[in-house]
Amino acid sequence: MTGICAGRVVVVTGAGRGLGRAHALALAAEGAQVVVNDLGVAADGVGASAGPAQQVADEIRALGGQAVAHSGDITTTEGAASLVATALDTFGRLDALVNNAGFLRDRMLVNLDEDDWDDVIRVHLKGHFLPLRHAAAHWRAEAKSGRTPDARVINTSSGAGLLGSVGQGNYSAAKAGIIGLTLVAAAEMARYGVQINAIAPAARTRMTERTFAATMAAPADGEFDAMAPENVSPLVVWLSSADSAGVTGRVFEAEAGRITVMEGWRPGPTADKGSRWTPAEAGAAARRLLAAAEEPGAVYGAR
Repeated sequence: MTGICAGRVVVVTGAGRGLGRAHALALAAEGAQVVVNDLGVAADGVGASAGPAQQVADEIRALGGQAVAHSGDITTTEGAASLVATALDTFGRLDALVNNAGFLRDRMLVNLDEDDWDDVIRVHLKGHFLPLRHAAAHWRAEAKSGRTPDARVINTSSGAGLLGSVGQGNYSAAKAGIIGLTLVAAAEMARYGVQINAIAPAARTRMTERTFAATMAAPADGEFDAMAPENVSPLVVWLSSADSAGVTGRVFEAEAGRITVMEGWRPGPTADKGSRWTPAEAGAAARRLLAAAEEPGAVYGAR
């Protein structure tokens, strides 16, 4: 290990299992002091337990690292504020925030209950906003006091947020919102020494191993485990480190041994009449433009 996060304090939400756990362990292995947050809910968001966060913190300490568990609900103002306070009270600083917590309530739109919509939007989108808001307030105060931070935020979107996913209207909307939040926050916080990026990972977790069982299946002994969550973590570690200086407002796909910089919405074919269109003219122009445009990406499942 290179120790590229030595001396840095990093908060990871949803770090009790899956991707979050892999990120927390990888960050600790590179010298970070880690706040391990997890509410300890089931895969559908039901229940709560301090066990998962504590187990990962204990695992990091057993390996010689430094970690503290936090089992607060980061979708509440109180929980998000206490998350940032835990980092400051325990380690004296905060250098990076990895927003990762989430769960699924998959339904086709006509069967999607309002509660299932609200809960998924809350845990993914609000669960990114509130920790980011409280961390950002701390970093802004530091900058205004003459102690400009070298801070990082890594948000977790999804291929479903980039391209949509049948049966996951709530999840896709939340993950697309996270990308929008990332872009705005990166622009707003740059003056305070904070870089903010997003990843769209694909890995075997509780959220994917059943829904996409064939794709997420573990390989035979000796073969590269392409869907292991640990494959995503090196990019998260680098984005959390000072080595990623100058990288902000970007979205990366990370899967297996592949990293892709996503280029987002770009203007395609355009027609300008120079005056108002009639509906028939607008339709004819739209047809011509669509014929010249690239086909949209495939709609697929949760990543």
